[in-house]
Amino acid sequence: QVQLVESGGGLVQPGGSLRLSCAASGSIFSINTMGWYRQGSGKERELVASVTSGNTTNYADSVKGRFTISRDNAKNTVYLQMNSLKSEDTAVYYCNAYLKTTYMYPVGRNYWGKGTLVTVSS
Repeated sequence: QVQLVESGGGLVQPGGSLRLSCAASGSIFSINTMGWYRQGSGKERELVASVTSGNTTNYADSVKGRFTISRDNAKNTVYLQMNSLKSEDTAVYYCNAYLKTTYMYPVGRNYWGKGTLVTVSS
């Protein structure tokens, strides 16, 4: 079994900062891409940022220059530093990882966390 557990969400004022963390655990053989998605109320889930095992990053245009994604491969953890938050960043943020388990190797698949709520409001 594999679990992705997010933490760090909460209420923050516009212009503030939050740092999200997501730790993957279980029978993991290797992790390729890790990323963050978000889904606002009444909206579709969208990619926020992703990072490959080689540290190549990708960002949605709406967060470029404000958010930074990073990962610690030794800890199977991905982070999202969110600065200059805006009300439109309010959403449930989901962690995603494309990984291979020890029991299904070499087949890989996507795994999702349960989400953490980020609310940007004064």
